[in-house]
Amino acid sequence: MANAKTGILGRKIGMTRFFRPDGSNIPVTVIQAGPCVVTQVKTVESDGYAAVQVAFDDLKPRNSTQAMIGHDAKAGAAPKRMHREIRLASDAEAQAYTLGQEITVGALAELKFVDIVGTSKGKGFAGVMKRHNFKGMCATHGTERKHRTPGSIGSHGTDRGHGAKIKKGKRMAGRMGDEQVTVRSLDVVKLDPENNLLLVKGAVPGANDGLLLIKSPGRLYKRKVRIQAGA
Repeated sequence: MANAKTGILGRKIGMTRFFRPDGSNIPVTVIQAGPCVVTQVKTVESDGYAAVQVAFDDLKPRNSTQAMIGHDAKAGAAPKRMHREIRLASDAEAQAYTLGQEITVGALAELKFVDIVGTSKGKGFAGVMKRHNFKGMCATHGTERKHRTPGSIGSHGTDRGHGAKIKKGKRMAGRMGDEQVTVRSLDVVKLDPENNLLLVKGAVPGANDGLLLIKSPGRLYKRKVRIQAGA
């Protein structure tokens, strides 16, 4: 399964720095990756597509639902907090997984780069200067206390055929953050199978203790393709 897609769930522990043998150091994020349990295997014949569902982090039954408790019990596992699907190319890849199989951070041993999916920090209700980097109104020339306002929106108030309302996509104030974010092609710095730890170069989405999906890179630049191939 060297070229097959693989993935694991984990929890962000925090950031630190990693010292290389030459004395230089790089910023890294420490992730508790797994162990995970395979809770469902999907095939083209039975579900219309090939995928494997993995689950992570034990949960008290009272905090789960009867449906999810029964679903995880089929795999011989306790109720889990997080479930995610990893799409596979064919049934042949799906058949490499079995229900109840444990996946550890060692599954990423052949990868030099990973994609990480997480939920960004929620910033609450934010104005246009913070949310969209607007420069704001003039600070002089008779401007009243409107320095951080978005300006006129009247020109976007006539959407012909759909009523007089603001067009979708208009940049205005609103909720900022708390969205799914994918960071691509992060360097794998170190694996620690004994402690289920993964160190990746740079920052990953979300706050400490947030849940993450770590998977095979979807696309790589030519330089990283050569590095992954060992060239």
